[in-house]
Amino acid sequence: MNLPTIVSRAEWLEARKALLEKEKEVTAARDMINEARQNLPMVKVDKDYLFEGPNGTVTLLDLFEGRRQLIVRHFMFAPGDKVGCIGCSMQTDSIGDLSHIWARDTSIVLVSRAPLAELDAYKDRMGWTIPWFSSGDSEFNRDYEVTTDLGESPGVSSFIRDGDDVFHTYSIYDRGGEIFKSFYNYLDITHLGRQEAQLEHPWDWWRRKDEYDDASAAAPGTNHWNGTRFKA
Repeated sequence: MNLPTIVSRAEWLEARKALLEKEKEVTAARDMINEARQNLPMVKVDKDYLFEGPNGTVTLLDLFEGRRQLIVRHFMFAPGDKVGCIGCSMQTDSIGDLSHIWARDTSIVLVSRAPLAELDAYKDRMGWTIPWFSSGDSEFNRDYEVTTDLGESPGVSSFIRDGDDVFHTYSIYDRGGEIFKSFYNYLDITHLGRQEAQLEHPWDWWRRKDEYDDASAAAPGTNHWNGTRFKA
């Protein structure tokens, strides 16, 4: 293992200050992108999508739970799947306490095509409290490009409402979704970083949080969606 060069504290501080200038440039660029994202046009949702939840059948408007905005994590869990997607599970683990999102007049939910009973069982296994709804055989997943003839793919979409009118404002797919994995942000400040360069796929080390000690646990494997929609 190649460790960093050993220097004095003063020398380290000079190197750290130089890197800080580059980090500030990235932060400024991120602020610019966020502003541009918030200024995107929006599309009115005209279809009457229905979802199955703990209180029965609900609409897309119901998912807002009275708040102004809605974030939908398109969670890969199709009818017939035994368990939920590993990457989607890691992103869900990263959401944290929902009160911080609710405090900004925003709701966040998971939506998958699998039957509600299977979603609830996996939710219990993972120890999550985030609301999870089944979109079943509705057109919701296909309309938001996370279900195709090739299968399921991950994504996150945001919506805003004006009264009872709902509008789609943003969706993000492919590698863009790694911003929702908070553990990457922590690993990125370490010397060894993500430790993925030697892997065939960057995600080959991923496991569900209760599977890291299970030598027989399967990795995510290959997928059909990386780089096929928007290259990020």
